[in-house]
Amino acid sequence: MTSERTYTVFAGARRLASGSAREVLRRLGEVGPCDGPVLVFDDASGHQVELDPGLAAAEPPARAGPGRPKLGVVSREVSLLPRHWEWLERQPSGISAALRRLVEEAIRRDPDEERARLAREAAHRVMTALAGDLPHYEEAARALFARDSKRFAQQIRRWPADIRDHLARMVEGAFPPGDES
Repeated sequence: MTSERTYTVFAGARRLASGSAREVLRRLGEVGPCDGPVLVFDDASGHQVELDPGLAAAEPPARAGPGRPKLGVVSREVSLLPRHWEWLERQPSGISAALRRLVEEAIRRDPDEERARLAREAAHRVMTALAGDLPHYEEAARALFARDSKRFAQQIRRWPADIRDHLARMVEGAFPPGDES
């Protein structure tokens, strides 16, 4: 099951809106023009995105091309060294099945650590865009990647409230259990 993608919009240090693309676009329409740049972030990845008002209400386009779309299988190109192709070709169930099995094993290996790593990376992207010039940015980044939640919270405590609160939400689960501040 996939949940709906959410976004957060900032104008400077002020959070303007959070929610689905449709909710964010509606809220931005109510806010009106802003002084300075307006940045939209994908909450899951921390990447800056542009929301097209015409696409917010539309269904995502169906993917055409190779693969088995009715099963959700998508064909993409993979570049491997010759020894990797040779190993895959020796697998009894075929190359695609072997790759799917390897990916599934990797997904199951440590899902909590994977989620924590993705949360740290997403928070770092947003933090760099919004707070890269703020005091203690570098120390906060070090604390984030050192998985030190107390030091991270200390470094961002004097940042503008909207930035600080948004980052605090983004790093939930990004630190070792019992270390959350």
